[in-house]
Amino acid sequence: MKEQFWVVGGEFSDLDFRQVIEGTGKTYGPFESYEAAEKVWRDCSLANRFEACARFSIVTSAIPAQRRQAA
Repeated sequence: MKEQFWVVGGEFSDLDFRQVIEGTGKTYGPFESYEAAEKVWRDCSLANRFEACARFSIVTSAIPAQRRQAA
């Protein structure tokens, strides 16, 4: 499986960032490179910079082959 990346996030109910407020969750992707996902992550983070409870992260779907072999 080829590694893919997504940007996920939204507005959370508090600063513990454990529960996304219903209806605010967003997912972008998949992206074939971390760099492409990072550009979208930067745009999302910048657009929400004044929202203290908004957070976005980059997540991956698979462990790269070189990391799997090292484990």
